[in-house]
Amino acid sequence: MALTRSEILPETCLPQTAALIEQGRALAKNWKVEPGAFLKETGDLCEADFKRRMASKGQIMQHAQMGFRDQAKSRRTWAEVYETCAKRGVTVDRYGITLDWSMGQTRAKRETAQKGTGLILNGVEDFVALTRQAPVAPHFGDFVLGFPAALESTQAALAAGSTSIGNLGQYFTFRLPGDDDDLCATEATVTALALIAAQDVEVLVHSNLDDGYAAVFTDLTSCLGAVLLERYIVEDLLGASISHCYGHHFTDPVRRLAFHLALAQVSDTPGTMIYGNTVAYKGTAAENFASLASYLTADILGQKLCATGHAINPVPVTENQRIPDIDEIIDAQLFAGRMAEHAQDYEGLINLETAGALAEKIVHGAKQFKNNVLTGLSEAGVNTQDAVELLLTLRRLEGKRLEELFGAGRADERALRGRAPVVQSSLVEELQEMAEHHLDEVTPAEREQLQETHYTVLAATTDVHEHGKLLLEYALSQLGVTVLDGGVSTDADKLAARAAMTGADCIAVSTFNGVALTYVQQLKAALADLGLSTPVLVGGRLNQIPDGSNTSLPVDVTAELIEEGVTICRALEDVVPALLALETKSEGRGL
Repeated sequence: MALTRSEILPETCLPQTAALIEQGRALAKNWKVEPGAFLKETGDLCEADFKRRMASKGQIMQHAQMGFRDQAKSRRTWAEVYETCAKRGVTVDRYGITLDWSMGQTRAKRETAQKGTGLILNGVEDFVALTRQAPVAPHFGDFVLGFPAALESTQAALAAGSTSIGNLGQYFTFRLPGDDDDLCATEATVTALALIAAQDVEVLVHSNLDDGYAAVFTDLTSCLGAVLLERYIVEDLLGASISHCYGHHFTDPVRRLAFHLALAQVSDTPGTMIYGNTVAYKGTAAENFASLASYLTADILGQKLCATGHAINPVPVTENQRIPDIDEIIDAQLFAGRMAEHAQDYEGLINLETAGALAEKIVHGAKQFKNNVLTGLSEAGVNTQDAVELLLTLRRLEGKRLEELFGAGRADERALRGRAPVVQSSLVEELQEMAEHHLDEVTPAEREQLQETHYTVLAATTDVHEHGKLLLEYALSQLGVTVLDGGVSTDADKLAARAAMTGADCIAVSTFNGVALTYVQQLKAALADLGLSTPVLVGGRLNQIPDGSNTSLPVDVTAELIEEGVTICRALEDVVPALLALETKSEGRGL
C-alpha cells in the first residue's frame, strides 16, 4: 500500500514552523551564550572555533562523560577529573553531561516524572554552578533537544556557556515514560533550534547517531543518510550548524574508520566526539581495557589521518557493570592520553585503500537514501520543506520502516529489512554472531521441546536501548519461537494491554536505565488489573537508585525483582531454560 500523508500526519493543524522560528529568534535577544570558564580560558568565541584550531594543529581532543544524581558530586567531578589529568599532562577538553531522562520534561512536570539515574539540574543557576568548576567545554548532549523541555534547557545551557547542545538523535527514538506528546516535543525542539541559529556565535547542534536511527539501521549507508537528512533540516531549513557523533555500535575498526572518512566527505562542521564502542565491553574491567585500546587506536589514527575535530571518548572499563565512579573516569582519560602518544607511531601501518573504498560506497548510498526519503515523502504529500512536518514524519515512521521503504540496498526477502545492505552495520553482524554462539549451546532435545510448546513471546524494552531485544528476537526466531514486538521505551500499562490483545504466553523485558524494579512493579500491577498472570522474564542492567536515597549510584535490585515473581535472565543463555520451565498455556495468560 502506498504511503500517504494522512497515515503519518492525521492532524488537521500542526504547529507553524515560521511562528516557532520567529519565537526562537525573539528569545535570542535575551538568551545568549554567556562565556564560561572554558571560553574565557581558551579565548575562543565558541567550541567550534576551538575545535578547528586544535584540528589544524593535529591535536587530539579528549571527551569525558559525567553526571551523578548528586549535584555536589557532579561539581566535584568536573573539577577533579580535569585537575588530576592536567597534573599528569593530559588535557580533558570537554565533558558530556549525563542528564537524567526526567530532564526531558518541563520543570513544571519534572517533580512527578519517573526518574532514571542521571543528573537533575533544576534551574539556570544549577547549570551555571556546574560548568564554572573548571575550564572544560560543557556539552549538554542528552535529554535537551527532542523533548518537551528543549527550549528551557537550551536557554539554561546557553547561559552556562555551552556552545554544543543536543541530542537531536534522541528526538527520533527516545520516549519519556508516560509521555506520547510528540507535537509538544517537536514544537519545543524547533523553537530551541531557532534560538540556537540566532546566536551571535556558532553553536553546534549535536546529534548522536547511535541514539537515533543508527541503532536500528542495518546498512551504514542509511546511517550516513540520516546525517544528510538531519543536516538538511537543521542547516538548510533552520539555519543552524549540526555536528554528528557516532561510535557505540561501530565495532569493526575498518568500518569504523570508513564511516569516519565518509562523514568527513559530507560535513565540514567540526565533530563533537566519537563515542566509545561500549557494546564491545563484555568482560571484566581488565578484559575491557583491550576493547578500549582497540577502538581508541582506530579513532586516534582517524583524527591523525583525517582531522574532523571529533574528540575521542575513552569510556571507563566498568561501564558494562555499573555507573563508573570518578577515579575510573580519570583512569580512562589517562589511558587515552598515553594511547594518543603511542598511536602516532602506527600511522605508517595504516593502508587507507580498503577503508577509503568503503567510505565511497557509504557516501554514494547515503545520498541515494536521502533522495529516496525526500522523494518518497513528497510523493506521499508531506511538505519536505517544512521542518515540523519533516521531523514529525521521520519520527513517526521510525527507523525500521524508513530503511524498508527507502534503503539504498537492493530488495532481498531474506535480509533483516527486506534489503541487502550496501555496507552492513557491524552491530547487526555482531548481534547475529552472538546469537549463533548461544544457539550452538542449545541441545537438539531443547530445540524440539521449545518447538512443541508453540510459545509466543512478547519482547519489549523499558528504554531506547534495543540491543538485548534485537538479540533475543533473532535467537528465538531461529528456535521456532514466535516473537511479538512489544515496542521500545514501552510504558508498562501499554505492554500489559499488548499482552492481553495478543494472548502472549510470556513477556520478555530488556532494561538499562536504572528503572528495573519500578517498571516491573508497574507491569505486574497492570497485568493484574487486566486479570492476567502472564510470566515475565527480565534481563539487562537490573539496578535502580533507591527512593529517598542521596546516593548517586544505583543499587542491584535482583532480589527485589525475584520477590515480585519475575524470572531473571542475565544473559541470552538463561532464556531457553526459563521458557522451558514455564507451564503450558493456562487460563488467564491471554484473552
